Amino acid sequence: MATSKIKKDDLVQVITGKDKGKSGKVLSVDTKNHKVLVEGVNMVFRHSKPSMANQQGGIIEKEAPIDISNVMYVHKGKPVRIGFQGEKKEKVRVAKVDGKLEKID
Repeated sequence: MATSKIKKDDLVQVITGKDKGKSGKVLSVDTKNHKVLVEGVNMVFRHSKPSMANQQGGIIEKEAPIDISNVMYVHKGKPVRIGFQGEKKEKVRVAKVDGKLEKID
């Protein structure tokens, strides 16, 4: 399977959908289903019964996964495309900025 261009703790911006323009930190990446969980983006409501973990119950607002193709990595305040450079051992992520490649890791 190919290496994911978006990783946990990256700053990303949503480029399409109801949250277009919002940005946040990646909380988790699901490479199998091509989904990412972004902090403060794609918020949904979940109704929960009272339980031992949640005594009160009620309505909980939390993030839902968003497709990885709907987010772009933010480099120096701007959303940019990501690529890889180098061979297997020295493979690093690079940001494609104005036709130039800038190392980001």
